[in-house]
Amino acid sequence: MDFLNLIWLIPLYPLAGSVLMLFIGRKLEHGHKNNVIGTICAGLVGVAFVHAIGAVVQLVSAPGHFFEKPLYTWVAGLQFHMANGALSRFTADFGYMLDPLSAVMVLVVTGVGFLIHVYSIGYMAHDHGFYRFFGYLNLFMFNMLTLVLASNYVLMFVGWEGVGLCSYLLIGFYFQKKSATDAGKKAFVVNRIGDAAFIIGMFYIFATFGTVNFHHVTEAARNGDLGYGSFVATMITMMLFIGATGKSAQIPLYVWLPDAMEGPTPVSALIHAATMVTAGVYMVARSNALFQLAPDTMHVVAAIGAATAIFAASIGLVQTDIKRVLAYSTVSQLGYMFLACGVGAFWVGIFHVQTHAFFKALLFLGSGSVIHALSGEQDMRKMGALANKIPWTFRFMAAAWIAIAGIPPLAGFFSKDEILWQAFNNEWNGKILWLVGFITAGMTAFYMSRLMFLTFFGKSRVDHEVEHHIHESPMVMLAPLGVLAVLSVVGGWWKSPLEHWLEPVFEHVKSVPATAVEAAGSMEYVLMGLSIGVALAGIFLARYFFLSNPAASERLAANWPGLHRLLLNKYYVDEVYSAVFVDGPVMGKQLGSALSAFDATVVDGGVNGAGWFARGTSSISILWDSWIVDGAVRAVGFVTKLLSFPMRMIQTGFVQNYALAIVGGVLLLGYYLLK
Repeated sequence: MDFLNLIWLIPLYPLAGSVLMLFIGRKLEHGHKNNVIGTICAGLVGVAFVHAIGAVVQLVSAPGHFFEKPLYTWVAGLQFHMANGALSRFTADFGYMLDPLSAVMVLVVTGVGFLIHVYSIGYMAHDHGFYRFFGYLNLFMFNMLTLVLASNYVLMFVGWEGVGLCSYLLIGFYFQKKSATDAGKKAFVVNRIGDAAFIIGMFYIFATFGTVNFHHVTEAARNGDLGYGSFVATMITMMLFIGATGKSAQIPLYVWLPDAMEGPTPVSALIHAATMVTAGVYMVARSNALFQLAPDTMHVVAAIGAATAIFAASIGLVQTDIKRVLAYSTVSQLGYMFLACGVGAFWVGIFHVQTHAFFKALLFLGSGSVIHALSGEQDMRKMGALANKIPWTFRFMAAAWIAIAGIPPLAGFFSKDEILWQAFNNEWNGKILWLVGFITAGMTAFYMSRLMFLTFFGKSRVDHEVEHHIHESPMVMLAPLGVLAVLSVVGGWWKSPLEHWLEPVFEHVKSVPATAVEAAGSMEYVLMGLSIGVALAGIFLARYFFLSNPAASERLAANWPGLHRLLLNKYYVDEVYSAVFVDGPVMGKQLGSALSAFDATVVDGGVNGAGWFARGTSSISILWDSWIVDGAVRAVGFVTKLLSFPMRMIQTGFVQNYALAIVGGVLLLGYYLLK
């Protein structure tokens, strides 16, 4: 079978499942028929995974490890003035492309997506809207696969918006909960900010290169069509990166992701840990030829990535909801990915995308298994001593815990250590970037160990009525956890083959050269030892505070109440955003009332002899509003009404008048042609 020529089928498999759920899903959602829904939707994603494997195997022998399949010309005929003044015609194909970069992403999306679909059959078994959930999940897979397989920016943007829509639908899946619907709206609105910048960047690309095709844009950028450090290069990449900060939850647009935990846990695992949130990293890596020409943007990417990593990690230190700890951990790990891209190590960023997909999906699904065992409880303060009660969940989560902490030889160690090494050797503030990443690594080990100790060790703090119902998850949920646990252990072992595989995509990218590695001598091993040491320190520190001496953690919080409150309330960023952007009109009214009271006091009372001045300025303000502002608005309305007078005579709104006019026009046309 020619898998490459049929890569357009990969997104269509889950789309078929989504359409099927739309038309007949409700009829299947009764009793054991839920298994039919789950089997169909999970099975179609499994078929997409098998097809993706076949396509990637055939790509190995393809010329240049590159294959493009244009299906048809989608957008054509729009004329556009390029930046150099030339007139070009805007075209965009509806087509798919497979190269080493998209190959990695399509395998991660379909492979991890299939496991999460299987897990969802057990996790969502007793929820209403079972068919709706799987329909949305399949629709998400279609859009995500379109995003990573698209051959141009326009089609990528279709998938980009599609995953945003599905994220909104799935975050608000429990639409009867106000917190869930609010979280869905928050995610939708915040992402639109980034998406607007993405569109501007896309138009800049076409205006500069006359094309939006990835391959052609990359070739043009590498051939010198865009000057190094030019304003245009900076603007294009800055707009693209702003789009990435929205989708991949970076400062200042990260605020939607923690609230997204209101959705079902499999959604958190698939969309908000393993796939959608990495779309921004993928887009930046895909545009590496452009970013290499914009050093200022690269510095911004590295700085924002590092700042987000340590900022989110600090919040995760004190959160009590098990899913929110993982949410802030995800934001922090995404910061690591952008740090890698910002220092030019794009392949390392993609490497961390891959390893993170394994261990973070496992952590989210494992937390779902814990929540399932505790009848919906998510507060870690009401857990404890669960290791022997749900042993398989504990064992699988332990693998992900050690992996994300950065302990060798598990997957997270290899990708995180490589990021720190690349940052250390960067010419622009490399030592500072390394230090931020190094401290973040210690924080990560600490808060993840805290999560594990509070959940699985120590004394049981489970409510009495819940404790009698604790049970291990069914095999349909545990099997995907087992596969992800294996991948979390071995997922970093193919670091060198992956670097070699991605070379054609990043062939002109400057990262740490081999000569620098040799010159560094033992420095790389010293930094490696330090990163392992800080991870172990974080684990043992968490063990002391939350297992050996729990009272010490309470004393620490009591001794630093302000700092603890600041972290617990997430630096009050949500409150500030709400006051400025959400409740701004309300605040404006309150401010207006206060000013009115002040004006009345000053004008009427003549406080401090300033009454005449206040009355004068008030009168001027009234005259300005009445004659200038209102007068201008009335003038515009009058002119528009005057100019529309002839058209209003024939726009009557009566169909019979329009019919009469058409008949009259036909008669006049006939007379003109026959005379």
